[in-house]
Amino acid sequence: MAADAANENFADLLAESFGKDTNIEGSVVRGFIVEIEGDAVLIDVGLKSEGRIPLKELVSPGQEADVKIGDEIEVYVERMEDRNGQAVLSRDKARREEAWSVLEASFEKQERVTGIIFGKVKGGFTVDLSGATAFLPGSQVDIRPVRDLGPLMGSPQPFQILKIDRRRGNIVVSRRAVLEESRAEARTELVSNLQEGQVLQGVVKNITDYGAFVDLGGVDGLLHVTDIAWQRISHPSEALQIGETVEVQVIRFNAETQRISLGMKQLLSDPWENVEGKFPIGAKMEGRVTNITDYGAFVELEAGVEGLVHVSEMSWTKKNVHPGKIVSTSQQVEVMVLDVDLSKRRISLGLKQCTGNPWEDLSTAYPAGSEIEGEIRNITEFGLFVGLTEEIDGLVHLSDISWDVTGEAALEGFNKGDMVKAKVLDIDTDKERISLGIKQLTDDPFAGQADNYRKGEVVTCIVSAVSENGLDVTIGDAMTGFIRRADLSRERNEQRADRFAVGEKVDAVVTNLDKKSRKLTLSIKARESAEEKQAMADFGSSDSGASLGDILGAALAKRDTTDDK
Repeated sequence: MAADAANENFADLLAESFGKDTNIEGSVVRGFIVEIEGDAVLIDVGLKSEGRIPLKELVSPGQEADVKIGDEIEVYVERMEDRNGQAVLSRDKARREEAWSVLEASFEKQERVTGIIFGKVKGGFTVDLSGATAFLPGSQVDIRPVRDLGPLMGSPQPFQILKIDRRRGNIVVSRRAVLEESRAEARTELVSNLQEGQVLQGVVKNITDYGAFVDLGGVDGLLHVTDIAWQRISHPSEALQIGETVEVQVIRFNAETQRISLGMKQLLSDPWENVEGKFPIGAKMEGRVTNITDYGAFVELEAGVEGLVHVSEMSWTKKNVHPGKIVSTSQQVEVMVLDVDLSKRRISLGLKQCTGNPWEDLSTAYPAGSEIEGEIRNITEFGLFVGLTEEIDGLVHLSDISWDVTGEAALEGFNKGDMVKAKVLDIDTDKERISLGIKQLTDDPFAGQADNYRKGEVVTCIVSAVSENGLDVTIGDAMTGFIRRADLSRERNEQRADRFAVGEKVDAVVTNLDKKSRKLTLSIKARESAEEKQAMADFGSSDSGASLGDILGAALAKRDTTDDK
């Protein structure tokens, strides 16, 4: 009994010695650092034993430890003693408890808070808000995507609390909301003072195929690809990078739509100002091929000044060839200035003019009338192409292959790769054409025979073909002719080709001699008319009273009598 009484008195005395202050579990108290052991510190908060706290809890994120024995510090008492008899303390929870009240008040008042981004987690980042840990979603870091968060880590940043739940210990913050608010203020001020011609600094926000969007500090402007530099740029990424700070000039500004057009090249001197003096017509220049198209190649003569070599000015001999088979991108070439148009900012250049003209050399080597021998390189529906040099061909037209055979039939017997002889008929250096002839190697048989016939002469011909339009006939050994249907007889009902047969002999008058078509035009009708006139002259007169039948009968009788003799 005495022992029990003693124990009760001791417990009462102990409780009295601590008083109400001994019930400090779950509260924040002040203590002193009494010892530093490696990565932990011992803190005396007035209990029977000290409590141990990891050193990292005394260091702010991103900062180095700066503590020493004797420093006073506030801690959170989780338990007055554990199974080892030590107090269980937490500096993090003490800081969190202190911060929660301040943060809840800031959330109610929609005030900004200051925090430090110190870690990365799934979907975002962790932020230290003076002891309380908040979650910063990745979409709430900045107005635009941030590729490198390094500069933001460890430095104080303003945040807006989006959500706070003390019971669950959940805080969600946004840095983007703060920036958007500041951006809206800056945008209003910027737009109100914006003027065309104004020079500003901005950050490249986005790059597209047609240009780049530049953030001017609250408002975006479009920097078109053609306004980035005076020289040709295929894609804006060749000159700009996202996040790059650039100096731009306001080219156009629409206050109603708030569309802003920007330019960078306008801040530089225009390289076209002295083009005429730098690049006179006829001058030969060195340049770099910057772009190749179907119609030619662009050559940069100096930064910002380009000229076009049209495909027709690239080679003396290579025709219908894509420019990419003559020059390549970035190739250094020598060109001649052919024309300068300052109003259109165009320079016409020539590549072939910097080399000798083989067509002029060819006209000297092969004057008209000279004979050549070459390989048939191509056969087309209109003639033969015969090689004169490795790159130049001459054309033997269908009409210049044979004196006797015309049309596609003249191509028969010729094959690609055959060697043929021909005569040079004409060389046109301006049109870059050479006309050749094979038949001209021999005399024209028609010319010799044509001299034997005169217009108005009656000749005997043989029908070679009968058609609806008339008769094809041959005269002599090689001459050909044609009698139209209307010239087959004086009598209309006799003007029928079917009255005649192939091989039949007919007499007709030569009415025309066409050297171009190499044919005689003949007429039976004209022969009959001529005979009638002659009969009238020989056997009748206008007052004799004889009929035309009588006169013709007498004339025929006389001819028959003469023939019998």
